[in-house]
Amino acid sequence: MSEKKDATPRFAIITCSDTRGMKEDTAGAALEELIAAQGWECASHVVVKDDRAEISSQIVHAADDLGVDVVLTCGGSGLSLRDVTPEATMDVCERNVPGIAEAMRAHSLAITPYAMLSRALCMQRGRCLVINLPGSKKAAVENWEGVLPALPHAISMMAGEGH
Repeated sequence: MSEKKDATPRFAIITCSDTRGMKEDTAGAALEELIAAQGWECASHVVVKDDRAEISSQIVHAADDLGVDVVLTCGGSGLSLRDVTPEATMDVCERNVPGIAEAMRAHSLAITPYAMLSRALCMQRGRCLVINLPGSKKAAVENWEGVLPALPHAISMMAGEGH
């Protein structure tokens, strides 16, 4: 991988859904727009089934093969028995970054009490941050807004640039 310093942050979006394809993925599309609005790059956007192995495989591909700085997963972090995104994230990441998941829940709790039902995680795979976002467009955008201020610093720190 090339040196990250002064590079444009690169993202991948993985939407996890048994019922949506790319055409119906309004949350992923909104995130692509929000990434672009920051002047950042979305290197990949895919939709996969709520399948632990598929989700894990896409996280590994985005982090290792595409070399993105941040993977945003959309969906699969609730209480449905098919929701396995946090488990898939744990399967392929080394380090927990609980403050980001806590910040998302705190931000969303100011909007809806249902935020406490989120099992979303944020973890690190090497120099890549993996953030589990909700699957609905409204909730994904709200959670993005809750973590956006910290992302540039997080990306710099993972690239070895320090505080």
